[in-house]
Amino acid sequence: MVRGLTLLVLWVWAAAIRFLHLGSKPFWFDECFSVEVARIRWSDFLHLLWWREANMALYYVLLRAWLSLNQHYWKSPFFIRSFSVVIAAATLPAIYWLAGLLYDRRVALIAATLFAFNAYSVRYAQEARSYALFLLLATLSSGFLVSFLRESSRRKWRGYVLVSILAVYAHFYALLLVAAQWLAVRWLGNFSQSEDETVAPSSQLRRAWFAVGLAALPLLVFVAKTGAGPIRWISRPGVRDVLEFYQHAAGGNNWVLLVIYAVACVAAVMPLGKQLFVRGLSSKTSSGTCWQTWRAQFLLIWLIFPVLLTVLLSFARPVFLGRYMIFCLPALLILVAAGLARLRTAWLLAAVLSGILLLGLQGVLFVYGNDFDGERDASGAASNFILHHSEPGDAVIFHIAATRVPYEFFRSVRAGENTASPDFTRQLGPEILFPHHSAGLDYRDFTGKPTEDLLRAAGASHARVWVMLMNNGSEEKPDATTAMLMGVLSESFPSVNRWKFTKVEVRLYGRP
Repeated sequence: MVRGLTLLVLWVWAAAIRFLHLGSKPFWFDECFSVEVARIRWSDFLHLLWWREANMALYYVLLRAWLSLNQHYWKSPFFIRSFSVVIAAATLPAIYWLAGLLYDRRVALIAATLFAFNAYSVRYAQEARSYALFLLLATLSSGFLVSFLRESSRRKWRGYVLVSILAVYAHFYALLLVAAQWLAVRWLGNFSQSEDETVAPSSQLRRAWFAVGLAALPLLVFVAKTGAGPIRWISRPGVRDVLEFYQHAAGGNNWVLLVIYAVACVAAVMPLGKQLFVRGLSSKTSSGTCWQTWRAQFLLIWLIFPVLLTVLLSFARPVFLGRYMIFCLPALLILVAAGLARLRTAWLLAAVLSGILLLGLQGVLFVYGNDFDGERDASGAASNFILHHSEPGDAVIFHIAATRVPYEFFRSVRAGENTASPDFTRQLGPEILFPHHSAGLDYRDFTGKPTEDLLRAAGASHARVWVMLMNNGSEEKPDATTAMLMGVLSESFPSVNRWKFTKVEVRLYGRP
């Protein structure tokens, strides 16, 4: 009863922390992208998923349903982001469940407490992207796997398969989790446990992984078809990038919390000694000892293997990005909780845990106004600037097609109408020259580049042309599209004004 009440208080606290300041940060490109993808017509939506955005398909479908709950508040950042908060709140009992399966209720309660105050979870629970959903499904996937290993049943097998498939469609990197689970089970070896710790036949798990792979086949085909294009902007990671990921996952904006977490992890695995590096069981090892060893091995593989693999692959093609590794967070929290649980003196545990939570709250206060990754742009401010200062007869061109997405979101908010609807006829702001295939966004408007012929036609038919630039290189070394835009538009417009926003530039080409 007491533990249940404590868990309920933690859940309420976790939800409150994540709802607080939910609308403080400006909506940025990625979030606008999520909303506009979820709002376009079903035919365009399905085309876009297959053509460009299959990676987060499950999140887009669920967000589409969430936005349909209240058409009046779809443009509210608080309402849009609250979907991620609801999912993040559901992750707390999932972590409690998983930690309880691996250890006991004491460790589970500590892990849930750490999650409630974890700034990394707060950061991505307050964003309209799939990271919170990915984290929840990753936790549930491992929970069903561990539960299946302890006592096999068809219900648990089906639960593991279903949740793992959903995780893959929430984020493609969930396949790294499945790979880590496969590696951990292979490392486990064949052994017989007592009573409630019966290991499931390996053939059943092989069938589970085959089912997950078969269900993920369309996504694998999509990846093979699109290649590394959608993530070509990721830079090659260094040691500092990896350390920063673990620092942020610990929930701190400095190294103190990471050091404490590292010490706690060492404390969790230190009693195992050399047994930590033993694969499977020897005939002289008890089943209980094997379980104690394997659960630590499983958490370490989950915590380290996906990061290590993506870093190694990044030498060929950069694929490591800290926030894509968010699914490793439960492993870190449970290991730390297991280490803290070794403090048998109640007052000492309370003192150490209080210090960790205070540092965690410091991290939470930091993420209310800042981002760990520092990638938030000011596409909203730039879009509103164009809409506010445009004049009748103006036109606008977007340097890359996807830049129209945040513009369309803020144009919709400004108009108070659904511009993705075919019924939208009211023109707000400059005439959109590129990308433009219909009255509202369709799937073809998410990719492409303007042509020289289009730019010359704009110069002949408009007195002023706005250009919105993003991710276009530096002032000294612009990318090829920007160089072409500058060269062609300057032929028709001798006057150009520039306004700089965070990671966005607005230009107005005109005649004196």
